[in-house]
Amino acid sequence: MIQLYSFLNNYKIKTRKTMNFLQNLALSYSHKAMQKSLENGFNVKLLKEGQEKKINPKKSYMLYAHIPFCHTFCPYCSFHKYYYDENLAKRYFESLREEIKQIKDKGFDFTSMYVGGGTTLINEEELAKTLELCKKLFNIKEISCETDPNHINPKKLDMFKGLIDRLSCGIQSFDDDILKKVARYNKFGSSKELQEKLSKAIGILPIMSIDLIFNFPSQTKEQLLNDLEIAKNLKPQQITTYPLMKSNLTKDNIAKTLGVSFKDNEFEFYNIITDYFKDYERNNAWSFSLEKNTFNDEYVSSHHEYLGVGSGAFSFLDGELLINAFNLNDYSKLVKEKQNANIAKANFGKKEIIKYVFLTEMFTGKIEIDKFNKTLNCNLEKDLFVELLGLKLSGAVKKENNTLYTSEFGQYLFMVLMKDFYTGMDLVRAVFRDDKRLQNKDHISIMHENIDPLNFKSMEFNQ
Repeated sequence: MIQLYSFLNNYKIKTRKTMNFLQNLALSYSHKAMQKSLENGFNVKLLKEGQEKKINPKKSYMLYAHIPFCHTFCPYCSFHKYYYDENLAKRYFESLREEIKQIKDKGFDFTSMYVGGGTTLINEEELAKTLELCKKLFNIKEISCETDPNHINPKKLDMFKGLIDRLSCGIQSFDDDILKKVARYNKFGSSKELQEKLSKAIGILPIMSIDLIFNFPSQTKEQLLNDLEIAKNLKPQQITTYPLMKSNLTKDNIAKTLGVSFKDNEFEFYNIITDYFKDYERNNAWSFSLEKNTFNDEYVSSHHEYLGVGSGAFSFLDGELLINAFNLNDYSKLVKEKQNANIAKANFGKKEIIKYVFLTEMFTGKIEIDKFNKTLNCNLEKDLFVELLGLKLSGAVKKENNTLYTSEFGQYLFMVLMKDFYTGMDLVRAVFRDDKRLQNKDHISIMHENIDPLNFKSMEFNQ
Protein backbone atom coordinates (compact mmCIF):
# COMPACT_ATOMS: atom_id res chain seq x y z
CA MET A 1 0.00 0.00 0.00
CA ILE A 2 2.90 2.35 0.73
CA GLN A 3 4.22 1.65 -2.78
CA LEU A 4 0.83 2.55 -4.26
CA TYR A 5 0.59 5.95 -2.57
CA SER A 6 4.22 6.71 -3.27
CA PHE A 7 3.55 6.13 -6.96
CA LEU A 8 0.42 8.29 -6.85
CA ASN A 9 2.24 11.17 -5.19
CA ASN A 10 5.08 10.98 -7.71
CA TYR A 11 2.54 10.96 -10.51
CA LYS A 12 0.86 14.10 -9.15
CA ILE A 13 4.19 15.91 -9.03
CA LYS A 14 4.90 15.22 -12.71
CA THR A 15 3.83 17.64 -15.40
CA ARG A 16 0.19 16.79 -16.06
CA LYS A 17 -0.33 15.17 -19.45
CA THR A 18 -3.05 17.01 -21.32
CA MET A 19 -4.06 16.88 -24.94
CA ASN A 20 -3.35 19.91 -27.08
CA PHE A 21 -5.59 21.26 -29.82
CA LEU A 22 -4.06 19.16 -32.62
CA GLN A 23 -4.31 16.01 -30.54
CA ASN A 24 -7.97 16.65 -29.78
CA LEU A 25 -8.52 17.31 -33.48
CA ALA A 26 -6.75 14.04 -34.39
CA LEU A 27 -8.93 12.10 -31.96
CA SER A 28 -12.11 13.69 -33.27
CA TYR A 29 -11.16 13.14 -36.92
CA SER A 30 -10.05 9.55 -36.29
CA HIS A 31 -13.27 8.74 -34.45
CA LYS A 32 -15.38 10.09 -37.33
CA ALA A 33 -13.21 8.29 -39.88
CA MET A 34 -13.73 5.02 -38.02
CA GLN A 35 -17.51 5.50 -38.02
CA LYS A 36 -17.43 6.21 -41.76
CA SER A 37 -15.30 3.12 -42.42
CA LEU A 38 -17.70 0.94 -40.46
CA GLU A 39 -20.67 2.38 -42.36
CA ASN A 40 -18.98 1.81 -45.72
CA GLY A 41 -17.72 -1.66 -44.89
CA PHE A 42 -20.76 -3.22 -43.30
CA ASN A 43 -23.16 -3.24 -46.18
CA VAL A 44 -23.69 -6.96 -45.72
CA LYS A 45 -25.00 -9.42 -48.27
CA LEU A 46 -27.20 -12.17 -46.80
CA LEU A 47 -26.42 -15.52 -48.39
CA LYS A 48 -28.98 -18.04 -49.59
CA GLU A 49 -26.37 -20.74 -49.10
CA GLY A 50 -23.01 -20.73 -47.38
CA GLN A 51 -20.04 -19.47 -49.36
CA GLU A 52 -17.06 -21.74 -49.88
CA LYS A 53 -13.98 -20.69 -47.92
CA LYS A 54 -11.05 -20.67 -50.33
CA ILE A 55 -7.36 -20.98 -49.54
CA ASN A 56 -4.75 -18.54 -50.78
CA PRO A 57 -1.45 -20.53 -50.79
CA LYS A 58 0.51 -17.30 -50.33
CA LYS A 59 -1.14 -16.59 -46.96
CA SER A 60 -1.05 -18.10 -43.49
CA TYR A 61 -4.17 -18.36 -41.37
CA MET A 62 -5.20 -18.37 -37.75
CA LEU A 63 -8.11 -20.50 -36.54
CA TYR A 64 -10.69 -18.79 -34.32
CA ALA A 65 -13.29 -20.85 -32.43
CA HIS A 66 -16.24 -19.32 -30.57
CA ILE A 67 -17.76 -20.83 -27.40
CA PRO A 68 -21.04 -18.90 -26.87
CA PHE A 69 -21.97 -19.87 -23.31
CA CYS A 70 -21.86 -18.16 -19.92
CA HIS A 71 -23.39 -19.01 -16.54
CA THR A 72 -24.25 -15.34 -15.95
CA PHE A 73 -24.00 -12.14 -17.99
CA CYS A 74 -21.99 -9.02 -17.10
CA PRO A 75 -23.73 -5.65 -17.68
CA TYR A 76 -20.99 -4.20 -19.91
CA CYS A 77 -20.52 -7.28 -22.14
CA SER A 78 -22.09 -7.44 -25.60
CA PHE A 79 -20.39 -10.57 -26.93
CA HIS A 80 -22.42 -13.35 -28.53
CA LYS A 81 -23.52 -15.73 -25.79
CA TYR A 82 -26.29 -17.93 -24.39
CA TYR A 83 -27.05 -19.08 -20.87
CA TYR A 84 -25.19 -22.31 -20.25
CA ASP A 85 -27.05 -25.60 -20.51
CA GLU A 86 -24.88 -28.72 -20.33
CA ASN A 87 -26.80 -30.77 -22.90
CA LEU A 88 -27.05 -27.85 -25.30
CA ALA A 89 -23.34 -27.17 -24.90
CA LYS A 90 -22.38 -30.79 -25.59
CA ARG A 91 -24.41 -30.81 -28.80
CA TYR A 92 -22.79 -27.52 -29.76
CA PHE A 93 -19.28 -28.85 -29.24
CA GLU A 94 -20.13 -31.85 -31.41
CA SER A 95 -21.21 -29.49 -34.21
CA LEU A 96 -18.11 -27.37 -33.67
CA ARG A 97 -15.81 -30.38 -34.05
CA GLU A 98 -17.67 -31.44 -37.17
CA GLU A 99 -17.21 -27.98 -38.70
CA ILE A 100 -13.51 -28.15 -37.86
CA LYS A 101 -13.23 -31.48 -39.71
CA GLN A 102 -14.98 -29.96 -42.71
CA ILE A 103 -12.48 -27.08 -42.70
CA LYS A 104 -9.66 -29.63 -42.70
CA ASP A 105 -11.24 -31.40 -45.70
CA LYS A 106 -11.12 -28.11 -47.62
CA GLY A 107 -7.32 -28.12 -47.23
CA PHE A 108 -6.84 -25.40 -44.60
CA ASP A 109 -3.99 -25.52 -42.12
CA PHE A 110 -3.22 -23.31 -39.13
CA THR A 111 -0.23 -22.65 -36.89
CA SER A 112 -2.13 -20.59 -34.31
CA MET A 113 -5.55 -20.81 -32.66
CA TYR A 114 -7.62 -18.45 -30.52
CA VAL A 115 -10.67 -19.59 -28.55
CA GLY A 116 -13.07 -16.83 -27.49
CA GLY A 117 -16.48 -16.56 -25.89
CA GLY A 118 -18.52 -16.55 -23.81
CA THR A 119 -16.61 -18.58 -21.26
CA THR A 120 -14.34 -20.90 -23.20
CA LEU A 121 -13.58 -23.24 -20.27
CA ILE A 122 -17.24 -23.55 -19.26
CA ASN A 123 -17.13 -27.28 -20.13
CA GLU A 124 -13.50 -28.35 -19.77
CA GLU A 125 -13.95 -31.91 -21.01
CA GLU A 126 -15.63 -30.86 -24.27
CA LEU A 127 -13.12 -28.07 -24.86
CA ALA A 128 -10.19 -30.44 -24.26
CA LYS A 129 -11.58 -32.89 -26.86
CA THR A 130 -11.97 -30.03 -29.31
CA LEU A 131 -8.44 -28.70 -28.82
CA GLU A 132 -6.98 -32.21 -29.08
CA LEU A 133 -8.77 -32.62 -32.40
CA CYS A 134 -7.37 -29.31 -33.67
CA LYS A 135 -3.83 -30.26 -32.68
CA LYS A 136 -4.27 -33.59 -34.44
CA LEU A 137 -5.66 -32.14 -37.67
CA PHE A 138 -3.53 -29.00 -38.01
CA ASN A 139 0.05 -27.85 -37.38
CA ILE A 140 -1.04 -25.66 -34.49
CA LYS A 141 1.89 -24.47 -32.37
CA GLU A 142 0.06 -22.11 -29.99
CA ILE A 143 -3.44 -21.89 -28.54
CA SER A 144 -4.87 -18.98 -26.57
CA CYS A 145 -8.11 -19.16 -24.55
CA GLU A 146 -10.22 -16.86 -22.39
CA THR A 147 -11.84 -17.76 -19.07
CA ASP A 148 -13.38 -16.38 -15.91
CA PRO A 149 -12.22 -16.78 -12.27
CA ASN A 150 -14.52 -19.78 -11.67
CA HIS A 151 -12.66 -21.88 -14.22
CA ILE A 152 -9.05 -21.67 -13.08
CA ASN A 153 -9.09 -24.56 -10.63
CA PRO A 154 -5.56 -26.08 -10.72
CA LYS A 155 -6.88 -29.64 -11.22
CA LYS A 156 -8.96 -28.51 -14.19
CA LEU A 157 -6.11 -26.46 -15.66
CA ASP A 158 -3.87 -29.54 -15.48
CA MET A 159 -6.09 -31.03 -18.21
CA PHE A 160 -4.84 -28.37 -20.62
CA LYS A 161 -1.10 -28.80 -20.20
CA GLY A 162 0.26 -29.22 -23.70
CA LEU A 163 -2.97 -27.81 -25.17
CA ILE A 164 -3.42 -24.22 -23.97
CA ASP A 165 -0.34 -22.01 -24.20
CA ARG A 166 -1.94 -18.79 -23.03
CA LEU A 167 -4.96 -18.30 -20.78
CA SER A 168 -6.45 -14.87 -20.14
CA CYS A 169 -8.63 -14.54 -17.05
CA GLY A 170 -11.19 -11.74 -16.92
CA ILE A 171 -10.83 -10.27 -13.43
CA GLN A 172 -11.87 -6.70 -14.39
CA SER A 173 -11.12 -5.27 -10.91
CA PHE A 174 -9.81 -6.21 -7.48
CA ASP A 175 -11.95 -3.58 -5.80
CA ASP A 176 -14.85 -5.09 -3.83
CA ASP A 177 -17.12 -2.09 -4.37
CA ILE A 178 -16.63 -2.22 -8.14
CA LEU A 179 -17.05 -6.00 -8.17
CA LYS A 180 -20.40 -5.63 -6.44
CA LYS A 181 -21.57 -2.96 -8.89
CA VAL A 182 -20.71 -5.08 -11.92
CA ALA A 183 -22.40 -8.15 -10.37
CA ARG A 184 -19.17 -10.13 -10.11
CA TYR A 185 -18.64 -10.19 -6.34
CA ASN A 186 -21.18 -12.94 -5.65
CA LYS A 187 -20.38 -14.79 -8.89
CA PHE A 188 -16.61 -14.94 -8.68
CA GLY A 189 -15.64 -13.90 -5.16
CA SER A 190 -14.14 -10.98 -3.27
CA SER A 191 -10.81 -9.37 -4.08
CA LYS A 192 -9.11 -11.61 -1.54
CA GLU A 193 -10.71 -14.75 -2.99
CA LEU A 194 -9.76 -13.72 -6.53
CA GLN A 195 -6.16 -13.24 -5.50
CA GLU A 196 -6.10 -16.68 -3.86
CA LYS A 197 -7.53 -18.33 -6.99
CA LEU A 198 -5.02 -16.59 -9.25
CA SER A 199 -2.01 -17.31 -7.05
CA LYS A 200 -2.77 -21.04 -7.33
CA ALA A 201 -3.42 -20.92 -11.08
CA ILE A 202 -0.47 -18.80 -12.28
CA GLY A 203 2.38 -21.01 -13.47
CA ILE A 204 0.34 -24.06 -14.44
CA LEU A 205 0.14 -23.03 -18.11
CA PRO A 206 2.96 -21.23 -19.97
CA ILE A 207 1.27 -17.81 -20.03
CA MET A 208 -1.43 -16.45 -17.74
CA SER A 209 -2.88 -13.01 -18.45
CA ILE A 210 -4.86 -11.02 -15.89
CA ASP A 211 -7.43 -8.86 -17.68
CA LEU A 212 -8.55 -5.61 -16.02
CA ILE A 213 -11.00 -2.88 -17.02
CA PHE A 214 -10.37 0.79 -16.25
CA ASN A 215 -12.45 3.97 -16.34
CA PHE A 216 -15.49 2.55 -14.59
CA PRO A 217 -17.92 5.33 -13.59
CA SER A 218 -16.82 6.73 -10.19
CA GLN A 219 -13.55 4.74 -10.24
CA THR A 220 -10.83 6.71 -8.43
CA LYS A 221 -7.11 6.88 -9.10
CA GLU A 222 -6.53 5.05 -5.84
CA GLN A 223 -8.83 2.20 -6.90
CA LEU A 224 -7.12 1.99 -10.28
CA LEU A 225 -3.64 1.90 -8.78
CA ASN A 226 -4.72 -0.70 -6.24
CA ASP A 227 -5.88 -2.91 -9.13
CA LEU A 228 -2.57 -2.44 -10.93
CA GLU A 229 -0.51 -3.09 -7.81
CA ILE A 230 -2.34 -6.32 -6.94
CA ALA A 231 -2.08 -7.57 -10.53
CA LYS A 232 1.64 -6.79 -10.65
CA ASN A 233 2.33 -8.45 -7.30
CA LEU A 234 0.68 -11.68 -8.49
CA LYS A 235 3.32 -11.80 -11.24
CA PRO A 236 1.30 -13.17 -14.17
CA GLN A 237 3.18 -13.31 -17.45
CA GLN A 238 0.79 -10.73 -18.96
CA ILE A 239 -1.53 -7.97 -17.75
CA THR A 240 -4.12 -6.46 -20.08
CA THR A 241 -5.95 -3.23 -19.25
CA TYR A 242 -9.05 -2.58 -21.33
CA PRO A 243 -10.90 0.74 -21.28
CA LEU A 244 -14.58 0.34 -20.38
CA MET A 245 -16.30 -0.03 -23.74
CA LYS A 246 -19.69 1.66 -23.97
CA SER A 247 -21.68 1.33 -27.16
CA ASN A 248 -25.16 2.72 -27.77
CA LEU A 249 -26.47 -0.75 -26.94
CA THR A 250 -24.72 -1.14 -23.59
CA LYS A 251 -24.41 2.41 -22.22
CA ASP A 252 -27.88 2.46 -20.62
CA ASN A 253 -27.30 -0.83 -18.84
CA ILE A 254 -23.86 0.36 -17.72
CA ALA A 255 -25.39 3.59 -16.38
CA LYS A 256 -28.10 1.62 -14.57
CA THR A 257 -25.68 -0.76 -12.85
CA LEU A 258 -22.52 1.36 -12.51
CA GLY A 259 -23.77 4.94 -12.47
CA VAL A 260 -22.80 7.87 -14.68
CA SER A 261 -19.48 9.70 -14.80
CA PHE A 262 -19.58 13.46 -15.23
CA LYS A 263 -15.87 13.50 -16.02
CA ASP A 264 -14.16 11.13 -18.42
CA ASN A 265 -10.89 9.99 -16.84
CA GLU A 266 -9.88 7.66 -19.64
CA PHE A 267 -6.89 9.66 -20.94
CA GLU A 268 -5.52 10.39 -17.46
CA PHE A 269 -6.05 6.80 -16.28
CA TYR A 270 -4.39 5.49 -19.42
CA ASN A 271 -1.31 7.58 -18.71
CA ILE A 272 -1.23 6.28 -15.13
CA ILE A 273 -1.32 2.70 -16.45
CA THR A 274 1.45 3.19 -18.99
CA ASP A 275 3.63 4.89 -16.36
CA TYR A 276 2.98 2.07 -13.92
CA PHE A 277 4.02 -0.61 -16.41
CA LYS A 278 6.97 1.21 -17.96
CA ASP A 279 9.24 -1.58 -16.69
CA TYR A 280 7.19 -4.16 -18.64
CA GLU A 281 7.39 -5.12 -22.32
CA ARG A 282 4.64 -3.53 -24.39
CA ASN A 283 2.57 -6.01 -26.43
CA ASN A 284 0.21 -3.39 -27.79
CA ALA A 285 -1.66 -0.28 -26.67
CA TRP A 286 -3.32 -2.03 -23.72
CA SER A 287 -1.29 -5.17 -22.97
CA PHE A 288 1.96 -5.61 -21.02
CA SER A 289 4.26 -8.61 -20.47
CA LEU A 290 7.07 -9.57 -18.16
CA GLU A 291 8.89 -10.73 -21.30
CA LYS A 292 8.46 -9.70 -24.94
CA ASN A 293 5.65 -11.75 -26.46
CA THR A 294 3.37 -11.08 -29.42
CA PHE A 295 0.98 -13.81 -28.24
CA ASN A 296 -1.84 -11.80 -26.67
CA ASP A 297 -5.58 -11.05 -26.79
CA GLU A 298 -5.58 -8.95 -29.95
CA TYR A 299 -4.95 -11.69 -32.50
CA VAL A 300 -6.07 -9.34 -35.32
CA SER A 301 -2.79 -7.45 -34.84
CA SER A 302 -0.63 -10.45 -35.68
CA HIS A 303 -3.02 -12.44 -37.89
CA HIS A 304 -4.66 -10.45 -40.66
CA GLU A 305 -6.23 -13.57 -42.18
CA TYR A 306 -8.29 -15.76 -39.87
CA LEU A 307 -10.98 -18.37 -40.25
CA GLY A 308 -13.75 -18.57 -37.68
CA VAL A 309 -15.65 -21.67 -36.65
CA GLY A 310 -18.66 -21.86 -34.36
CA SER A 311 -21.86 -19.91 -33.85
CA GLY A 312 -21.39 -16.20 -34.54
CA ALA A 313 -17.76 -16.58 -35.61
CA PHE A 314 -16.20 -14.19 -38.12
CA SER A 315 -13.72 -15.06 -40.85
CA PHE A 316 -11.58 -12.46 -42.62
CA LEU A 317 -10.23 -13.94 -45.85
CA ASP A 318 -8.84 -11.99 -48.82
CA GLY A 319 -10.63 -8.77 -47.92
CA GLU A 320 -13.94 -10.49 -47.31
CA LEU A 321 -15.72 -10.84 -43.97
CA LEU A 322 -17.78 -14.02 -43.61
CA ILE A 323 -20.28 -14.31 -40.76
CA ASN A 324 -21.34 -17.66 -39.33
CA ALA A 325 -24.94 -18.32 -38.26
CA PHE A 326 -25.65 -16.98 -34.77
CA ASN A 327 -28.76 -19.05 -34.09
CA LEU A 328 -27.56 -22.34 -32.56
CA ASN A 329 -30.17 -24.45 -34.33
CA ASP A 330 -29.39 -22.87 -37.69
CA TYR A 331 -25.66 -23.30 -37.10
CA SER A 332 -25.95 -27.00 -36.17
CA LYS A 333 -28.28 -27.67 -39.10
CA LEU A 334 -25.85 -26.13 -41.60
CA VAL A 335 -22.95 -28.13 -40.20
CA LYS A 336 -24.95 -31.38 -40.15
CA GLU A 337 -25.92 -30.89 -43.79
CA LYS A 338 -22.25 -30.23 -44.59
CA GLN A 339 -23.03 -26.75 -45.80
CA ASN A 340 -20.76 -23.82 -45.08
CA ALA A 341 -21.98 -22.32 -41.82
CA ASN A 342 -21.65 -18.69 -42.95
CA ILE A 343 -24.89 -16.84 -43.67
CA ALA A 344 -23.58 -13.40 -44.70
CA LYS A 345 -20.58 -11.61 -46.11
CA ALA A 346 -19.19 -8.11 -46.46
CA ASN A 347 -16.63 -7.07 -49.05
CA PHE A 348 -14.12 -4.31 -48.39
CA GLY A 349 -12.43 -2.04 -50.89
CA LYS A 350 -8.65 -1.92 -51.07
CA LYS A 351 -8.35 1.35 -49.15
CA GLU A 352 -10.62 0.08 -46.36
CA ILE A 353 -8.46 -3.05 -46.07
CA ILE A 354 -5.32 -0.90 -45.90
CA LYS A 355 -6.88 1.26 -43.17
CA TYR A 356 -7.99 -1.82 -41.19
CA VAL A 357 -4.56 -3.47 -41.29
CA PHE A 358 -2.92 -0.11 -40.56
CA LEU A 359 -5.05 0.21 -37.41
CA THR A 360 -4.31 -3.30 -36.18
CA GLU A 361 -0.57 -2.99 -36.78
CA MET A 362 -0.16 0.52 -35.38
CA PHE A 363 -2.05 -0.73 -32.33
CA THR A 364 1.08 -2.78 -31.59
CA GLY A 365 3.23 0.37 -31.74
CA LYS A 366 4.95 0.27 -35.12
CA ILE A 367 4.77 -0.59 -38.81
CA GLU A 368 7.67 -1.54 -41.07
CA ILE A 369 6.60 0.32 -44.20
CA ASP A 370 8.31 -1.89 -46.82
CA LYS A 371 6.92 -5.06 -45.25
CA PHE A 372 3.45 -3.51 -45.02
CA ASN A 373 3.55 -2.45 -48.68
CA LYS A 374 4.70 -5.88 -49.82
CA THR A 375 2.03 -7.69 -47.80
CA LEU A 376 -0.85 -5.53 -49.05
CA ASN A 377 0.60 -4.65 -52.46
CA CYS A 378 0.16 -0.96 -51.73
CA ASN A 379 2.01 2.30 -51.14
CA LEU A 380 1.09 3.16 -47.55
CA GLU A 381 2.44 6.72 -47.54
CA LYS A 382 0.57 7.51 -50.77
CA ASP A 383 -2.65 5.60 -50.08
CA LEU A 384 -3.08 7.04 -46.57
CA PHE A 385 -1.36 10.38 -47.21
CA VAL A 386 -4.02 12.54 -45.53
CA GLU A 387 -4.41 10.22 -42.53
CA LEU A 388 -0.64 10.00 -41.97
CA LEU A 389 -0.23 13.76 -42.30
CA GLY A 390 -2.76 14.34 -39.53
CA LEU A 391 -1.17 11.69 -37.31
CA LYS A 392 2.27 13.23 -37.79
CA LEU A 393 1.07 16.81 -37.17
CA SER A 394 -0.63 15.76 -33.93
CA GLY A 395 2.50 13.94 -32.78
CA ALA A 396 0.77 10.55 -32.76
CA VAL A 397 3.16 8.96 -35.25
CA LYS A 398 6.78 9.51 -36.22
CA LYS A 399 8.90 7.95 -38.98
CA GLU A 400 12.40 6.60 -38.40
CA ASN A 401 14.40 4.46 -40.85
CA ASN A 402 11.36 3.55 -42.94
CA THR A 403 9.41 2.50 -39.85
CA LEU A 404 6.40 4.27 -38.32
CA TYR A 405 6.27 4.42 -34.53
CA THR A 406 3.54 5.62 -32.18
CA SER A 407 4.27 8.26 -29.54
CA GLU A 408 2.71 8.08 -26.06
CA PHE A 409 -0.25 10.03 -27.38
CA GLY A 410 -0.33 7.80 -30.46
CA GLN A 411 -0.63 4.73 -28.28
CA TYR A 412 -3.68 6.28 -26.65
CA LEU A 413 -5.18 7.32 -29.99
CA PHE A 414 -4.89 3.80 -31.43
CA MET A 415 -6.31 2.36 -28.23
CA VAL A 416 -9.35 4.64 -28.71
CA LEU A 417 -9.67 3.59 -32.35
CA MET A 418 -9.53 -0.10 -31.43
CA LYS A 419 -12.19 0.55 -28.80
CA ASP A 420 -14.30 2.30 -31.46
CA PHE A 421 -13.87 -0.70 -33.76
CA TYR A 422 -14.98 -3.18 -31.09
CA THR A 423 -17.97 -1.11 -29.97
CA GLY A 424 -18.97 -0.80 -33.62
CA MET A 425 -19.00 -4.59 -33.81
CA ASP A 426 -21.65 -4.59 -31.05
CA LEU A 427 -24.20 -3.55 -33.65
CA VAL A 428 -23.12 -6.32 -36.01
CA ARG A 429 -23.70 -8.92 -33.31
CA ALA A 430 -27.03 -7.37 -32.32
CA VAL A 431 -28.33 -7.46 -35.89
CA PHE A 432 -27.36 -11.08 -36.43
CA ARG A 433 -28.89 -12.19 -33.14
CA ASP A 434 -32.24 -10.91 -34.37
CA ASP A 435 -33.58 -13.65 -36.67
CA LYS A 436 -36.68 -11.66 -37.66
CA ARG A 437 -34.57 -8.71 -38.81
CA LEU A 438 -32.73 -10.92 -41.29
CA GLN A 439 -35.79 -12.55 -42.84
CA ASN A 440 -36.59 -11.91 -46.51
CA LYS A 441 -33.62 -9.62 -47.05
CA ASP A 442 -30.77 -9.79 -49.54
CA HIS A 443 -28.68 -6.95 -48.06
CA ILE A 444 -28.54 -5.14 -44.77
CA SER A 445 -26.63 -1.94 -43.95
CA ILE A 446 -25.57 -2.77 -40.42
CA MET A 447 -24.58 0.69 -39.19
CA HIS A 448 -27.92 2.17 -40.27
CA GLU A 449 -30.00 -0.38 -38.38
CA ASN A 450 -32.00 0.96 -35.46
CA ILE A 451 -31.62 -1.33 -32.44
CA ASP A 452 -33.62 -0.56 -29.30
CA PRO A 453 -31.27 -1.18 -26.32
CA LEU A 454 -34.19 -2.60 -24.29
CA ASN A 455 -35.10 -5.04 -27.04
CA PHE A 456 -31.41 -5.85 -27.43
CA LYS A 457 -31.13 -6.89 -23.77
CA SER A 458 -34.39 -8.84 -23.92
CA MET A 459 -33.25 -10.66 -27.05
CA GLU A 460 -29.89 -11.45 -25.47
CA PHE A 461 -31.28 -12.88 -22.26
CA ASN A 462 -34.06 -14.89 -23.88
CA GLN A 463 -32.03 -16.78 -26.47
